[in-house]
Amino acid sequence: MKNILKIFVVLVISMSALQASAQKTQKIGHIDFAKLYEMMPGQDSIRAAFTTYQEQLQVQFQAMQTEYETKLNEYQTNLATMSNIIKQTKEKEIVDLQRRIQEFQQTAQEDLQDKEVELTSPIIEKARNAVKDVAKENGYSFVLNSTEGLVLYFEAADDLMPLVKKKLALK
Repeated sequence: MKNILKIFVVLVISMSALQASAQKTQKIGHIDFAKLYEMMPGQDSIRAAFTTYQEQLQVQFQAMQTEYETKLNEYQTNLATMSNIIKQTKEKEIVDLQRRIQEFQQTAQEDLQDKEVELTSPIIEKARNAVKDVAKENGYSFVLNSTEGLVLYFEAADDLMPLVKKKLALK
C-alpha cells in the first residue's frame, strides 16, 4: 500500500512538472517598424532613385501635354479654313492624344508604385529579418508593430482553422 502511495505521489509530481513545462510563458514585444525603417541606411539613395524616375516620367508627360496643347491651338486657329476631312482628321488626332495621355498617367502611377516597392523591399526585408532574429534570440513569441498593431513575428503554432471549421460545421 505504501509503495502504491509513493508511486501515485511520484506520478502526480511528474504530471504537474510536465504540464508546467508544456505551458510555456509567452513573451510579447513591440517595435515602431516605421521608425526602424526610417533609421535604416540607404534611405537617401532610395529617395534619389525614386525622384529621378519620377522626374523622367514627368518630362515624358510634359512633352505629351505640350504636343496636345499645340495640336489643339493649331486646330482652333485654323478651324474656319479647314475642310471637313482635315477637321475630322485633326479632331481624331486630338482625341487619340487625349486618350494616350490618360493611359500614360495611369501607367505612370502604377510604374511609380512598382518602383517604390522595388526600391524599398530589400530594406524592409532586412529590417523584418532583424526583428525576427532578435525575437528568436530573446525568446519572444510575438512581436507587434506598435504603430499599426500588425504582427511582425510569431512562433510557429497550431493552425486552428480545421478545428474552428469543424465547430462551425463549415467545409
